[in-house]
Amino acid sequence: QVELVESGGGSVQAGGSLRLSCAASGRPFSNYVMGWFRQAPGKEREFVAAISKRGGSTNYADSVKGRFTISRDNAKNTVYLQMNSLKPEDTATYYCAASAVDSAISGVWRGSYTSWAQGTQVTVSS
Repeated sequence: QVELVESGGGSVQAGGSLRLSCAASGRPFSNYVMGWFRQAPGKEREFVAAISKRGGSTNYADSVKGRFTISRDNAKNTVYLQMNSLKPEDTATYYCAASAVDSAISGVWRGSYTSWAQGTQVTVSS
């Protein structure tokens, strides 16, 4: 329902930083809660962070709290994930996703996200 295109993935050494971007088109961007998920080989796709429709609230998985920051610029139809102090266990394919449901910010119900980006690889070496 909304097209999402990611950029910013890459390889970095442990302790380094990366900034992922996700640009949206097709629907009013402010109508969507935006979330970031990640999936490592052999693991389930897991919630990372989410931000409310106007950016007033955020939510983070415990594993990234204090290291990652989600933000959005509705004028640019873009959501960001700033990743600092990266660890090897952060290595995964990262996906941004959009949900029209306010409660999607909890990250509990992955099915509430109806639009998904193609994914971008993040690799953190020790």
